[in-house]
Amino acid sequence: MKKQLLLFAFSAVALTSCKDDDLQAYEMEMMKGDWKEVKTEVISGKDNKTVLSTTTPQGCSIKNTLFFRTDFYVSYTAYTGTGADCQPNAKSEGKYTYDEESKILGIKFDNDENKDYRVDILTSKDLRVAQKFGSFDQDGDKIPDIVYITYKR
Repeated sequence: MKKQLLLFAFSAVALTSCKDDDLQAYEMEMMKGDWKEVKTEVISGKDNKTVLSTTTPQGCSIKNTLFFRTDFYVSYTAYTGTGADCQPNAKSEGKYTYDEESKILGIKFDNDENKDYRVDILTSKDLRVAQKFGSFDQDGDKIPDIVYITYKR
């Protein structure tokens, strides 16, 4: 009887101790590494479906890189140049926070304010975030529209 009770107690402790920390670690592990921006879309805030505009990086900006580590370090490297002669122009470094329940990613580069994003898609190859700041109405329906940024590995 003591063995069964001990086994039950151990099982209960094991099941309650591995809550959302494992999910956060898993998602941060998927997030780590280099990401290249592939498009920015403005989507209607009214239905969250209608695409109002789409832009894709051109020239050297296609090399711009967002980088995450699992110790909450983040960097963004911007490239400039002409033709095939692209050189790193500026690098911003900082820290990020991530809440696995709300899917809110907060990025604070040094000498800048924190900016929140909602993680819409996160896979080993795709990252899509929605800006939670700077929203304004672009289509005149008096509802702020949403900016989505899509990154790929």
